[in-house]
Amino acid sequence: MEITWLGHACFKLKSRNAVVITDPFSQGYGYQMGKVTANIVTVSHDHPGHNCREAVGGDFKTITNPGEYEIAGVFVYGVRTFHDDKKGELRGKNVSCLIEIDDIKICHLGDLGHIPNATQIDGISDADVVLVPVGSKETMDASTAVEVVNLISPTYVIPMHFKTEVSTRDLEPVDTFLKEMGIKEYTPAPKLTITKSTLPLDMQTVVLDYRQ
Repeated sequence: MEITWLGHACFKLKSRNAVVITDPFSQGYGYQMGKVTANIVTVSHDHPGHNCREAVGGDFKTITNPGEYEIAGVFVYGVRTFHDDKKGELRGKNVSCLIEIDDIKICHLGDLGHIPNATQIDGISDADVVLVPVGSKETMDASTAVEVVNLISPTYVIPMHFKTEVSTRDLEPVDTFLKEMGIKEYTPAPKLTITKSTLPLDMQTVVLDYRQ
C-alpha cells in the first residue's frame, strides 16, 4: 500500500481495493490537494483544516467518531482523544484513528494535544505506521510527540502538521521534531510504499514531500 502526504494532516492511503483520505483541508492552508477520490474519509475534529469533505470526490463514507468500522475491506478503529492536555477544555475533542489496510496498520493521531492514557494507547499501539503532529502551537510540542511515538512504538514514523514553505499556519518546522529524534539529515520522499513482509526491524522516521 502507498502513503502520500497531501499537506497539513491530510494523507492519501491507497490499497489494492480502496483509498482513504485523512483530515482533508480547506483552501487557505497553502497546500493544493488536487483532484482526489476516496472510499473513506476520516475527520479527527471539526476544523476547516481537517474536515473539508467537499474537497474529496467519490462515493465515500466519513468517519468522525470513535468506534469500529469496516468499509471496502478497510478496518478503522476510532479512539477518543483530545486537542489539548485539559481533556478538550481548551481546543475540544479529537479522534485518533487506527486504519488497517492491506494488512498494514496506520495510526493517524489527528490533532492530538496530550500524552494518551493507557486505555487510549491500547487502542492505537498496534500500529505499524504512526502519522504524528509535530508542529507544536496547535498540538503537541516536539518532545511530547517523541514521547507519544515511543509509547506507540511503530515501525515507521511520519511527521505531519508542521511548518513548510507554503503552510500558512503558525507552526514549528519538522526539524525541531527530527532533532528530538536524533536525526540530523533527511531527504523528503514523494511517498512511502510498504507491505507487511517488507517492514523493517528497527523504527524509521520518514519525512514525506507535499509537492507531488
